[in-house]
Amino acid sequence: MFDYRQLAALNAILEEGSFEKAAKKLFITQSAVSQRLRQLEDSLGQTLVVRGTPLTATVSGQRLLKHYKQVSLLENELDTELKNQNSEDFTSLTIGLNADSIGTWFFGAVKSFAEENKILLELKVDDQEQTHHLLRTGEVLGCISGSPLAVQGCRCIPLGQMIYQPLASPDFVKHYAPRGLTKDNASNTPVAVFNRKDPLQHRYLENKFGITDFPHHLIPACDGFVDALVKGFAYGLIPNQQGQPYIDSGDLVSIDPDHKIPAPLYWHIWNLHTDMMKGLTKALVSEAKRVLTPLPDC
Repeated sequence: MFDYRQLAALNAILEEGSFEKAAKKLFITQSAVSQRLRQLEDSLGQTLVVRGTPLTATVSGQRLLKHYKQVSLLENELDTELKNQNSEDFTSLTIGLNADSIGTWFFGAVKSFAEENKILLELKVDDQEQTHHLLRTGEVLGCISGSPLAVQGCRCIPLGQMIYQPLASPDFVKHYAPRGLTKDNASNTPVAVFNRKDPLQHRYLENKFGITDFPHHLIPACDGFVDALVKGFAYGLIPNQQGQPYIDSGDLVSIDPDHKIPAPLYWHIWNLHTDMMKGLTKALVSEAKRVLTPLPDC
């Protein structure tokens, strides 16, 4: 039988990234946090946290973290069912997803669900190619990912695909690629890249032109990313849901007309058949069906 105060300490340490912040979150002393972790490690006979910068979980630590979050979710749901419906208690859900989903359709999908179930969201943002590891390590209960491969103990549900276009301001296109993007000018045309983990732009240029080296800005902000394109700093790949209003207004045009890049999205979630998990999944799938392009095989 686990001591769930010790597991709570492990969870706080890994979520907050330090013993000091974990102590503040749990309203106990830093030495008490260290003691609880040490007792947990001693009882299991193995290290659970790698003491580095930042603090990270070992494989065993990841398994315990996932277990703790699953049990907490089940307890919260049971507690909600047993308590009076007028209870003011909230339930926190940790979800991993890509920035473009946050910037376009995600909040519309979960708004009613969150309000009706008194949900507080903790969102961990990464590229759609990278969110998978957040689920695998137990950091999130579900994630929106570009991978169709289910993590062990989880379900994978197709959502649809976001369609990207390479967009830029009309003046930028006129200056750098008046006849469109070609192999000759692509290697000298500035590109906006969301972050170093984002492979979409690199994959596009390599697949179409065989180019792996090109000038680029790193702009890890959804609104700032689009603003940089409108102001003529670079061109970049923008999903239709975000780019269409700018195309309609004439602020952005395609630098590579008619070329579109599909990015499939899948919802991965722990294999816990609770009402809350079912409700969250239903909300995401319903909105995705409405706003995303269907996957070819769906």
